[in-house]
Amino acid sequence: MTDTMKAVVLSRFGGADAFELRDVPVPTVGPTQVRVRVHATAINPLDVQIRRGDYSDDVPLPAITGHDISGVIEEIGNDVTEFRVGEEVYYTPKIFGGAGSYAEQHVADVELVGRKPENLTHLEAASLTLVGGTVWESLVTRAQLTVGETILIHGGAGGVGSIAIQVAKAMGARVITTAKAADHEFVRTLGADEAIDFASADYVDAVSELTGGEGVDVVLDTIGGDTLTRSPLTLADGGRVVTIVDISEPQNLIEAWGKNAAYHFVFTRQNSGKLDALTALIERGLVKPVIGATLPLARVGEAHEILENRRAYGLRGKVVIDVVGDTVDVPGRHS
Repeated sequence: MTDTMKAVVLSRFGGADAFELRDVPVPTVGPTQVRVRVHATAINPLDVQIRRGDYSDDVPLPAITGHDISGVIEEIGNDVTEFRVGEEVYYTPKIFGGAGSYAEQHVADVELVGRKPENLTHLEAASLTLVGGTVWESLVTRAQLTVGETILIHGGAGGVGSIAIQVAKAMGARVITTAKAADHEFVRTLGADEAIDFASADYVDAVSELTGGEGVDVVLDTIGGDTLTRSPLTLADGGRVVTIVDISEPQNLIEAWGKNAAYHFVFTRQNSGKLDALTALIERGLVKPVIGATLPLARVGEAHEILENRRAYGLRGKVVIDVVGDTVDVPGRHS
């Protein structure tokens, strides 16, 4: 093993040009840790926020960021019994707790690591770790969505929404989602029962019509802002709103009070248990990754730009990074 590895380093907060490809030391393995050869990672809105400086107090620079890993274990700590060298794993690195995933190798606490689903490639698996854990915490742990309930998922064609539709369907829920008209067929293939064109219809009125005025039991907000404020208008009495978006400005949630609603704010905490539960659905064929673009490690900055301009690119699903190869597959471009 060489003592250095390639990594994409955030040298300053700012635009997508703030990243530098560098040679950095390979991290050492503690007693309860594993060292993983990273085969793939992915880009999340959280990564963009960190790059811009939204969490500058939590991210000392220079930093290796990134929150999705699929790869192969190359070394285990002395106290690790759960895994062996050569096993394929996937996980999210500890958020704000050390080096991230934009690198050829990564060291993680074993409690974060899950066995990679056997029916997925590394690119597919890497697209699911942070998103999958977030969806599981949102729908299962927090909202406690149950069979026969109705859920409204905002942004069904996005990285989180596309997985949330599938998980909600696997749980036996009726799924209503918002998406632009061009994505309606796509979200229906994921399992959405109804799709609302947010560009031409008021989703509050549309939900009322689709539910005979009764409203939905759960709302998953992936957008924030006005969507967070107005979502209670779609709820049945005693409904639940789960949002994965931070509140950047004060919100008037008076409509939630009128519906006797519960609000859940999710900044997901990762662990292998959520991944194992997700793996069970994946290996049964109930949840499949949705990859919208693929780029090599040296082009992480470009991958950020694609995610930030997803509507201009017509992006569906996740932007992933091929760490061990040079795959390029970008909407509208193949070079």
